[in-house]
Amino acid sequence: MWDPLSWGGRVRQPSPPATWETQISEILERLRNRGWRLTAQRRAVAEVLSASPVHLTADQVHQRAAKRLPEISLATVYNTLHELARMGEVREVALDGRACRYDPNALVAHDHLVCRSCGTIRDIPKRDASPEPTKEESDGFEVSSVEVVYRGLCRRCRLRQRRSA
Repeated sequence: MWDPLSWGGRVRQPSPPATWETQISEILERLRNRGWRLTAQRRAVAEVLSASPVHLTADQVHQRAAKRLPEISLATVYNTLHELARMGEVREVALDGRACRYDPNALVAHDHLVCRSCGTIRDIPKRDASPEPTKEESDGFEVSSVEVVYRGLCRRCRLRQRRSA
């Protein structure tokens, strides 16, 4: 039976929270082990992604990386993000026609909460897996992954909505 948590064997269960220094060290070590040349620009992007559980757009990653390394270009940020996504270190999350965001929590199985007003995306622990579609339901479709997205209003948007009502 297909296991929606398997994602090609790269998913791991959450481990105890690590310090930021430990987390960035682990990421940089994984990248080095894959033969990735760690330039100052790539390191800056990896550090920005590791510093926050927030799902940032490429522009937001660029703004934060430029604080660390002012000469970094937006093209370099895009190229680095695409490389990291291809390697499975980040996930590209494109929802509701908004700008693509980059999920730094790619190695841990989780679902998403998405604010329908501001577009904020938050990770939540994965709930029980959905059953595999039946042969009739799938009509020959080969399922490779499952994403669960809960939509609603974040606390900030709910409060803003109440004040304006």
